[in-house]
Amino acid sequence: MKQTLEIKLGQKLAMTPQLQQAIRLLQLSVIDLRAEIQSALDSNPMLDTADNDEAAAEPETTDDEEIYNNEKLASGKDEPTASKETDDVFEQGTAGDELKEDYTWDDESYIPRSTSSNNRENDWSGMELESRNSSPTTLHDHLEWQMRMLSLSERDQLIAGTIIEAVNDDGYLTLSIEDITRSLDAEPAIEQDEVMAMLHQIQNFDPVGVAAVDLADSLQIQLRQLPDDTAYRSTAMTIAGKHLDLVAHRDLIKLKRILKGKPAALSGAIALIQSLNPRPGSIINPSETRYIIPDVSVKKINGKWCARLNEEALPKLEVNRYYQSLIRRGDNSTDNRYLKENLQEARWYIKSLQNRHDTLMRVANEIIKRQQDFFEHGDESMKPMVLHDIADALELHESTISRVTTNKYMQTHLGVFELKYFFSSHVSTTDGGTCSATAIRSQIKKLVSNEPVGKPISDNRIAELLSLQGMCVARRTVAKYRELMSIPPSNLRKSLTL
Repeated sequence: MKQTLEIKLGQKLAMTPQLQQAIRLLQLSVIDLRAEIQSALDSNPMLDTADNDEAAAEPETTDDEEIYNNEKLASGKDEPTASKETDDVFEQGTAGDELKEDYTWDDESYIPRSTSSNNRENDWSGMELESRNSSPTTLHDHLEWQMRMLSLSERDQLIAGTIIEAVNDDGYLTLSIEDITRSLDAEPAIEQDEVMAMLHQIQNFDPVGVAAVDLADSLQIQLRQLPDDTAYRSTAMTIAGKHLDLVAHRDLIKLKRILKGKPAALSGAIALIQSLNPRPGSIINPSETRYIIPDVSVKKINGKWCARLNEEALPKLEVNRYYQSLIRRGDNSTDNRYLKENLQEARWYIKSLQNRHDTLMRVANEIIKRQQDFFEHGDESMKPMVLHDIADALELHESTISRVTTNKYMQTHLGVFELKYFFSSHVSTTDGGTCSATAIRSQIKKLVSNEPVGKPISDNRIAELLSLQGMCVARRTVAKYRELMSIPPSNLRKSLTL
């Protein structure tokens, strides 16, 4: 084989560390980005917040400067000579590149400005943060605490502890009485009657209705603990114990025929059952709160909808001028190289954050431009839009648009929406146009909310009403959108009043 030299032209994308960092920051939410920025501030001494007094002040005005000068005066040594040169490897015109004095690590150590009052404030804020982020009391802890308040023998404590371990977060038993009895190992052998006696005692614990076998059992426990003179209590006990399935299927005519009661009494008993808690354990085990901080806000100014970046949600970063002044030109020592590397990383990090904010604002403004009718009239006027539309308009890749719109939120006068909310598929209309799926869901919700109480409309009827408005939607599509909005079918939307 003959060896030859060839010249070829080609393009390839190199995933540099800077590009990887920019992509990672682009897809983070505000809360995650806060943690990422705090981690960068802790690891890179060249990064500082713009509102930091030490970063904004000149080096000669800082407290550590005063300590340095006092030490020089006490020792009788001369102060170091001033240096007005800047390092050639850094960008020209950057604030802090030219400062009056140079320092070395041997001269002094950096001492942050702090006072006793500030330390106390930080201590208190740390205690508040620890208290706010502490683990909440679980249902098992709450039940075990009540068990320890009783004077129980070791045998009874074993039974009670096993029963409590079998209670799930909703407050129901996950094991049968037989399984709990077989799992207990004691001498003499524990009988099922002992387990039942302890179970009845635990069922009197707080919250009311806990440790029940099923929903009917939990409702009966809650009804038994009501005062005897509670209206419709006996009828509600009968319904909860024997006819709960009829209430679930809204078969009130059959329920009336079986109980032979007056409509007012049956309606009162059903209302009493509806006032009970079907998941008693949820009182002690609350769902985890999800905090949302909007990235951008939208406001109408001079008749035009405008987007504004939520700058208050994130700290503004800049290069720490004090540490930047410690860098010496031409010095190749370990400390100087460390400072130079961190300075370059700090500038890359600040630039990546700025690119993230710029891209987010471009995408938000393009969404506002295309969804003007939504901001004027609401969901019913949402236009169909996909990621490809925004990508073409901004000359960006669809993956970039996907990263920008994921876990990013926009605050509007209609509420807070994820940027993904403004993207929806299109559905053909009778006049040859298109309609967004969000607008169709809004129409379905409006039709259901205005339906007669005693005669809810079916999915077929909803599809017919939508077709009269020019929306070609099949019955199964209506059922799909209805389930996405957690709207029950028509037979379960029927009123429970007789």
